[in-house]
Amino acid sequence: MYNPQLDAFVQVADCGSFNKAAEALYLSSTAVIKQINALEKHLDLQLVFRTNHGITLTEAGKVLYKHAKGIMDYSQRAIQEARLAAEAAATTFCVGTSILNPCKPFMDLWYQVSENLPGFKLHIVPFEDDHQGILGEIAALGEKFDFLVGACDSRQWLDRCNFFPLGAYRHCVAVPREHPLARKERLTVQDLYGYTLMMVKRGDSTSVDQVRNFVEQHPAITIEDTPQFYDMEVFNRCVQTRNPLMTLECWSEVHPSLVTLPVDWDFTIPYGILYALHPDGDTLRFLDLVREQMEQANGA
Repeated sequence: MYNPQLDAFVQVADCGSFNKAAEALYLSSTAVIKQINALEKHLDLQLVFRTNHGITLTEAGKVLYKHAKGIMDYSQRAIQEARLAAEAAATTFCVGTSILNPCKPFMDLWYQVSENLPGFKLHIVPFEDDHQGILGEIAALGEKFDFLVGACDSRQWLDRCNFFPLGAYRHCVAVPREHPLARKERLTVQDLYGYTLMMVKRGDSTSVDQVRNFVEQHPAITIEDTPQFYDMEVFNRCVQTRNPLMTLECWSEVHPSLVTLPVDWDFTIPYGILYALHPDGDTLRFLDLVREQMEQANGA
């Protein structure tokens, strides 16, 4: 930013007098003189000639005066833009979105409650589904994002964020479109006999462990462990190996070469809004509005 001593310099140049400049600035003449002296010392330039008849500018002073008002105007515009940006940031929710964690469920909620948050806006922030990097994305809640929406009962995720439940997704099975099972409208567990079922390894998700417990009661089904967190490579491997893949109903459109089929079981996983471990007041206000909206809808 510009040196505020420029204000005193320009006023002195315009008035041709320390006393008159002091009156215009509502300062003492001593204070104005100190500011001019400090500016000259800072720039290592003599800017004014002091005479008994008043103040005149040196050649260096004339050059600085020519540019000073432009510098001051530019700085004021920069400060104003910065303040507007700060105000916008303070009233903007950043919502993460990815192929496996799309922000549409959040948007549906937003349009139901946004009238109670006048002035607030949304900024959609895309991120990659990467089984190695997803924990870093979850940990970025409160910094990179204010909210994510996704299926979650991962212990590792819940160590890094808070979770506001919205509902549950059914566990399904995906197979390539040319797979024999793809012709079925619905699967039974017996339909999976003789196949290798790809699914998340045990230990991080209660809902996944429940499905594994059930599947392990059927030794005719072989289990292949996938990475702890799905990304597109998991779906690609399903296509390449033709092995059925444990998936969720919300991921039915993730890979165009796969068909997602319901199964005759009652296994689900909770989904909802993920937010920072230490949320700010605006975040909590939004969640309170969502809670009220859900209570009204359930009571209707």
